[in-house]
Amino acid sequence: MPPTCSPAARVATVSTAQVRWSGCRLRSRSARRSKDLRRSRSGLDRPRRGLAIQADSADPDAIRRAVSQTLDTLGGLDILVNSAGIGTAGMTADLALADLQAMLDVNVRAPVLFAQAAIPHLSSGGRIISIGSALAERVPFPGVTAYAMSKSALLSLTRGLSRELGPQGITVNLVLPGSTDTDMNPANGENADYQRSLTSLGRFGEPREVASAVAFLAGPAASLITGAVLSVDAGFNA
Repeated sequence: MPPTCSPAARVATVSTAQVRWSGCRLRSRSARRSKDLRRSRSGLDRPRRGLAIQADSADPDAIRRAVSQTLDTLGGLDILVNSAGIGTAGMTADLALADLQAMLDVNVRAPVLFAQAAIPHLSSGGRIISIGSALAERVPFPGVTAYAMSKSALLSLTRGLSRELGPQGITVNLVLPGSTDTDMNPANGENADYQRSLTSLGRFGEPREVASAVAFLAGPAASLITGAVLSVDAGFNA
């Protein structure tokens, strides 16, 4: 991925470990597991300075500590990327309360809490970018209702924050990936062929393609874009 930062180094807080950035100081927070933390370290493409912190998105205190440690170590904050997410498949009637609560804690509450912690430290030119899901706008099969509901909340969060933070010169945008080849949803998985059949391009996305969309929105070329939704879904929602 080509560098997208301005000549002055910028500090990015990323709420999961899959984004690769060149030329920025990058603080990456693992969503849930230690192996994610190791991936975050290996995925950094020689940043000017990097800090990897393991924290639990479901823990409000951990979120505040992660942002605080970023500020203490890197001296500021320019970009927040909310990309931690979890999902539990199943019919709504059978969904356990604990599974529902876990999805709401990570997929809905955590982005709000990260924004609350980050906003006081963002200035003009700052960015908040969230990673949602193509299922936020279209649910073409059963068994993902609660997950889709949790991701659709980011639509309103993005639009509302763009109004709140626009006067400060801070942009807020949302990326909606479709089926992407990850451990959570591998391209050789049981339902992968069906998912491909729902897209225009007939294929899964790669994590780097989603990361490229995030990098664009974080860069100077996207300075006039805010409150927007960028679909990176191979035409799933066409």
